[in-house]
Amino acid sequence: MLESGAKRYLKKIRRQAILIYNPNARKLIRNPRLSERVRELLAQRGVDAQLTPTARPEHATDLARAAVAASSVDLIVAMGGDGTVNEVLNGMVHSAVPLAVIPGGTANVLCCETGIPRHPEKAATLLADWKPERVAVGRLDAHGAAPRYFLSMAGAGFDAKIVNEVQPGVKRKLGKIAYWIAGVSQFGRRLTILKVRADGREFVTGFALTSRVRNYGGDLELATEASLFRDEFQLLTFAGRSTIPYGIYLAGSVVAPARSLPGVTSAMTRRVELLPTDGDPVYVQVDGELAGRLPAVIELVPSAVTLLLPESARRKG
Repeated sequence: MLESGAKRYLKKIRRQAILIYNPNARKLIRNPRLSERVRELLAQRGVDAQLTPTARPEHATDLARAAVAASSVDLIVAMGGDGTVNEVLNGMVHSAVPLAVIPGGTANVLCCETGIPRHPEKAATLLADWKPERVAVGRLDAHGAAPRYFLSMAGAGFDAKIVNEVQPGVKRKLGKIAYWIAGVSQFGRRLTILKVRADGREFVTGFALTSRVRNYGGDLELATEASLFRDEFQLLTFAGRSTIPYGIYLAGSVVAPARSLPGVTSAMTRRVELLPTDGDPVYVQVDGELAGRLPAVIELVPSAVTLLLPESARRKG
C-alpha cells in the first residue's frame, strides 16, 4: 500500500536513508569531500544517510533495487547527474520508498524543473522539509534493450546522436560544453529520418522529443506545456533533413515557445511509437543517457514513483 512509504517517511523522527552517489559526477570530482559534507548536513536535519558510491554503469540501479527489496530505508537519495538519477529510478520504480535528488552532475534537469537548489549543500539543508509527490514516469521499450524508465525526457534522432558522440572524459572536464562541441561537429550533416506515431497522427522528423518536463539540458525550455504533475507527455517533432535548421529552432526557442515555430509540431499524448525509415540506425536517449535504437515505444506509467520536492515545485509545474 502506498501509505507505507510517503506517509511513514513524514511520521518518522529519524529517517533512515541510503545516499547513492556517483563519484565521477562533475561536482564530486571537483570536491571529493562533498558527499561526506552532504551526509553531515542531512544528519543535522534528522536524515541518517548511508553513503554508497557507484562503481560502474547501472550500479545505482542495483543499489536502489537492493535497498527497496531489503526494506532497510525510508528514503533513497540520488546524488549525481541526470544519468545517476535515472539509474536510481530504474531500481525503485513502483515502490513506495520516496526518492530525493541532490544535484551533482552536468545539467541536473530535474532540479532545474522543480526548484531544487543547484548547490548540493543548500539542497541537503532543505531536503528534510520537502514533501512527497507521487508522479508518473515514462517507459521506453527500444529495440534490443531492456525496458528503461525515465523521469524527464526521451529524445530520438538528432539529440540522441549528439549524446552518442560525447566522450565521457570530455564530459567530465567540460560539462555542458561537451554537448555543444558534439552538436557543432554535426552542423551541416544530413540526419537519419524517423517516423513518429501518436494518437492516430504520424510525423516524419529528424528529432522527436517526448518530455515530462519543460526544461531541456538545464538551459532552455522546449516542452513548455509539459509537467511532472500531468499524466501526459508533450511530444515535439522538428522538421529538417539536415542539422542546419536546428540552429534556427534553438535560437527561436529562446524568444518563443518551440511549438509556435515553423517546422515544429506539438501534441499531448500518453503513447509514442518511433520507427526508423531506412537501414541506418536511429538512437534514442533518456534523461541524457543513450538507451538504445529504434524501433521503440514510449508509454506513460501513472503513479509510478514518489519524489520528495520543494513546495514550490507544484507551482512551477
